[in-house]
Amino acid sequence: MFVNKLQCFLHRAAAIFAVIGTLGVSQAASKLNVVTSTQDLAAISREVGGDRITVDSIAKGYQDPHFVEPKPSFLLKLMKADLLEVVGLELEIGWLPPLITQSRNSKVQVGANGYLDLSRYCEILEIPTGQVTRAMGDVHPLGNPHYWLDPENGRRMAKAIAEKFSELRPQDASYFVEHEADFERRLTEAEKRWDAQMGRYHGRKVITYHRSWPNFAKRFNLDVIGYVEPKPGIPPTPSHTLDVINTMKREGVKLILVEPYFDLRTPNSIASAVGGEVLVLLPSVGGVKEVNTYFELFVYDINLLNKAFAKYK
Repeated sequence: MFVNKLQCFLHRAAAIFAVIGTLGVSQAASKLNVVTSTQDLAAISREVGGDRITVDSIAKGYQDPHFVEPKPSFLLKLMKADLLEVVGLELEIGWLPPLITQSRNSKVQVGANGYLDLSRYCEILEIPTGQVTRAMGDVHPLGNPHYWLDPENGRRMAKAIAEKFSELRPQDASYFVEHEADFERRLTEAEKRWDAQMGRYHGRKVITYHRSWPNFAKRFNLDVIGYVEPKPGIPPTPSHTLDVINTMKREGVKLILVEPYFDLRTPNSIASAVGGEVLVLLPSVGGVKEVNTYFELFVYDINLLNKAFAKYK
């Protein structure tokens, strides 16, 4: 149904923007026009690009990035872009490829110089071995795409972005290098604070709704022992829900971490059964209005985790 809806939208939008295309799209020559698939990439790009770029994201932090409803404004953004940054690992496969094609912007087509897949520069976890089938649920065959939730990957992303910005705007290369170095310095200092906060909870066991947190859990030494979803992308079933309850009781686990775009009814019922709590954590910048930077994302989540862990010793 979603695919048919997307195709209908693209046919209508292509007709609309054909007129715009014949008139040409004005670009500010002084600034690099960057479009990103998510707000996380946009946040890091702002750190590196400063006032030498304009940047806008397609998916918002409060949305499930696997499922984004297309809008005419998305095509207009892509038509004007000098650079498109994507998470990759097929996170955006359900909605972004047709938009790229329909934009008819040669700069941002897959493989073009203005297309940057940031997964190529990061540590990727949960890469399946063997054949991947639909019976396994919504498994990403290239690995888990939520890699930005490890600050070390944020550091790697910033370096790759600075290199690409410098390639596309060599006259501003020293500016981008300087801003990337400052981002790294501030990130290193912030990690010291985050490590001090999370250090007392090394090895703490949690349940999560979706497999959004492997990089975060590895970096901050949390032990994810189960999921509300029986398989990735598959809604919870009564039998699996009972299994999760029994696991939490057996392991003494009290916290269920849930992304803001999932239904809370099943997680709340599980938490009630074990005397625990549902914690809505943000996997992305922009998940709530006060989280607008990469740093604020970690501050928000780590503060919530510390308060919740302190209740259940």
